Amino acid sequence: MNQRIVASWALHTAKQMPVVCGNPIRPRNGLHESMDKYVSPHSQPPAGTVRAVPHRMFYFLLAHFFSCLLDLIPRANRSDHQKDLEILLLRQQLLILQRHHPKPPHISRWEKLGLAILAAKLTGLGRGAKTKLNQVLLLFKPDTVLKWHRDRVRRKWTFRQQRAGGRPATCPELQVLLLRLAQENPTWGYSKLHGELLKLGYDIGRSTVRDILKRQHIAPAPQRAKNCGNWSSLLSHYGKQLMACDFFTVETVWLKTLHALFFIELGSRRVHFAGCTAHPTAEWVTQQARHLTWRLQDEQLSMRFLIRDRDAKFTAKFDAVFVAEGIEILRTPYRTPTANAFAERWVRSVREECLDKLLIVNEAHLHRVLREYVRYFNQARPHQGIEQRCPIRIERGRRHGAVERRDVLGGIIHDYDRAAA
Repeated sequence: MNQRIVASWALHTAKQMPVVCGNPIRPRNGLHESMDKYVSPHSQPPAGTVRAVPHRMFYFLLAHFFSCLLDLIPRANRSDHQKDLEILLLRQQLLILQRHHPKPPHISRWEKLGLAILAAKLTGLGRGAKTKLNQVLLLFKPDTVLKWHRDRVRRKWTFRQQRAGGRPATCPELQVLLLRLAQENPTWGYSKLHGELLKLGYDIGRSTVRDILKRQHIAPAPQRAKNCGNWSSLLSHYGKQLMACDFFTVETVWLKTLHALFFIELGSRRVHFAGCTAHPTAEWVTQQARHLTWRLQDEQLSMRFLIRDRDAKFTAKFDAVFVAEGIEILRTPYRTPTANAFAERWVRSVREECLDKLLIVNEAHLHRVLREYVRYFNQARPHQGIEQRCPIRIERGRRHGAVERRDVLGGIIHDYDRAAA
């Protein structure tokens, strides 16, 4: 009777499930990988263990219910000869199926449950269990079915999860902040970084600071300090105290040459347009220097250095105006426009964005155009050198509303802003 049940179950499973390649004892989901530690099926559960989680308890009860149901199945009123013929017929069909599909099918967990219970019942009838299983199991090896039964027993008991020892893990936010401090301050050692984090309210030990930096392959302070010096960091210290000036020429529609004088703050990239003229005499240039120093005093801007080239229009009187205000004159070498790169770069911007798209009529026209462009450049034009900020920082509180366009210089340049609510 048990042999017929096993054969019927195996044939029904082979017909219902598609035959695919793969290891039949390997589960298709991640339940086996996420299981806790298990004990031997023949040992008693040690102290500190608990019953399995609810879905495992349901699985355990279902297996026992199915096992009891098999014990209660009445024997059919058929002769032994009829039963033997039926078993032979089923075995022959399984052999034909196995010949066409030599690899065992990849069955589900619930199908494994039925085969494991039937195999356990058959092995409990007497001796020679391995021989009986070899005779009746055609789709799978007996060792495979027995392994399924052992896995079912292992799920019966599970250890309670023990909390891992040691200190709690450092939060990712704190690690990112520590790496930022180490990169921005190459001369700070472990103790300095530790003290800075304590000042910011983070409870962390000095050894933890050291371990985090070592895991990220950040060298100690003496090694990091060797490569910290560069022109960018050096000039950034004096950027707010440096100013540059220069002339550039514009040809009018009547081919008249006009000279424009401007000053630019290297730290903020703010431009001060001094004026334009067809005859830049020494007196006119000196007077523009006085106007600039008065404006710096009104806005309380402290400048220490002025970079200029060796143009003859910059006379000693021009230098004396700035020296009287405590500003030192730095003259560039001969024929080296790159030494005054900030000023030269602004000349390129004003030409590409403004002057190359217009025909300048006269001096008054040029003065009005440059005034309007400088106002746009300082207040509304993002600059890549200062992280896409404007030279004059204006807080734009509106974050909602329609986006409106403002035409600069009659539509030569477009500026965008939010409409007032």
